[in-house]
Amino acid sequence: MDYAGPTLGMITGEKSYYFPIFFFILSSVVFAYLCHVIRIKFQKSLKKKDLIIYSHKSQLSILGCSALLIGLCLFGIRGRMGYNPIKISAAYYCNNAFLNQLGLNPAFYLLQSSLDALRPENQTVHLINESIALSNTKRYLAIEHPLTKISPIAHLVEAKGKPVKANVVIVLMESMSANLMQTFGQQKRLTPFLDSLYHESLSFNHFFSSGIHTNHGLYSTLYSFPAMMKRNLMKGAVIPNYSGLPTILKENGYRNLFFMTHESQYDNMNAFFRTNGYDEIYSQENYPSSKVANSFGVQDDYLFDFALPVLNRKAATKKPFFATLLTVSNHPPYVIPPYFHPKNSKPEDQIVEYADWSIKKFMDGAKKQPWFNNTIFVFVADHGKMVGEADCEMPQSYNHIPLIIYSKLLHKEQKDCIGGQVDIAPTLLGLLNISYTRNSFGIDLLKEKRSCMFFTSDNMIGCKDSSHFYFYCPESKQEFFYEINKNGKLVQPATVDIKSKSFLKNYCFSMLQSAEYLVKKGLTKTK
Repeated sequence: MDYAGPTLGMITGEKSYYFPIFFFILSSVVFAYLCHVIRIKFQKSLKKKDLIIYSHKSQLSILGCSALLIGLCLFGIRGRMGYNPIKISAAYYCNNAFLNQLGLNPAFYLLQSSLDALRPENQTVHLINESIALSNTKRYLAIEHPLTKISPIAHLVEAKGKPVKANVVIVLMESMSANLMQTFGQQKRLTPFLDSLYHESLSFNHFFSSGIHTNHGLYSTLYSFPAMMKRNLMKGAVIPNYSGLPTILKENGYRNLFFMTHESQYDNMNAFFRTNGYDEIYSQENYPSSKVANSFGVQDDYLFDFALPVLNRKAATKKPFFATLLTVSNHPPYVIPPYFHPKNSKPEDQIVEYADWSIKKFMDGAKKQPWFNNTIFVFVADHGKMVGEADCEMPQSYNHIPLIIYSKLLHKEQKDCIGGQVDIAPTLLGLLNISYTRNSFGIDLLKEKRSCMFFTSDNMIGCKDSSHFYFYCPESKQEFFYEINKNGKLVQPATVDIKSKSFLKNYCFSMLQSAEYLVKKGLTKTK
């Protein structure tokens, strides 16, 4: 509906469409003629003197039949017996978009997509002029030779030598703020395994989530596009195509698997991931009902227990696999299984202990498998959470998260460079030595450098370097600027560093406006 002219041009410009268009017009004319004939016939019947007088019994039968037919029509619109109409993800059962969409009600989703477009969070952002934003983004990301036929920021990343055919496992940990780990100053012992793994891995001290919701973390980690405040960019009646880690690995012979604890249609995950590179989706529908703990499905340790045999079967095919596992236990309502015995008393602390224990159990199991030594494990939070008291109007604990890359193929090292979830895919592709076309906002943190990192919350846009933190509220047009002292604490400066503030503002505004441009124009893929 937004691009009526170009859409009409695509339809009329394709000769193979002419016959269906002609058939549609012909059937419409015939249908209109038949309606006209029937209308005339009923008008003549009504003019007769001997009108039929209906009894109460016949009127009740007509009412009953009408109610039944109306009910069937409503059921057809809903499409299922569940608590809501059939969602797009529930209709997706294969990797053919056309076959999947045959199960959807077109009238319902035309209305749904129109209403979605009117939601405040789905309105396009206007932070800076688009051409200026794109020019700045190319400079900030050091893009010298863009492939303009694909997009203004697309460019070729060429690797030297042969690719490393290692398996990749990404564990996205629910709400695992860096502030929950002793490595980052937590006083309580909540994550003993993650803390130990952090020091045995390629780890990043200054790493940030793109947003504060799970869909933001998945979207940015896997496809290297930034979060847009409240917006869920994986939802929508039309599933957009993205080029990212799943699609690139698939092109290089990988089998891609996604494991989640809850229903596959949650946040439109099933439809979005099947459209964008994943071969197999495992969700609550695949697990026994006895294992479902709450509205978010099964618990973390069962998710890992279920995934391990599946990964063993994939490894047995001698083809590399890419697996993504999304945990959920560290999200209310908290359920502590009776077989786990926490050391802390508060439920919000106990659940973090349990999440850490589940990851340890998974890694202990993985170490026994023949594919372990040839696998790169990535542990990263989908986003953070409020830990302790807010340190400013945009609390850092929501976005500051750990990134741990563990493998027998890598040397352990703690990196002080600044980075974010959009950088995970390029960094992994660099470790795998794969050449590809990059059409996104990430960099390889081991070969390139960021001067600062940008991220969002529901109502704020932030940007941070090693010395300053700038954030902005588009609704109120308020700006905030803090300095970071030697202890990593935020302090309001007596005199604002105008140059640093201006740079951070232009950096985050340019990145988000460029991302908005690519999404709006449908320039999010490379093929």
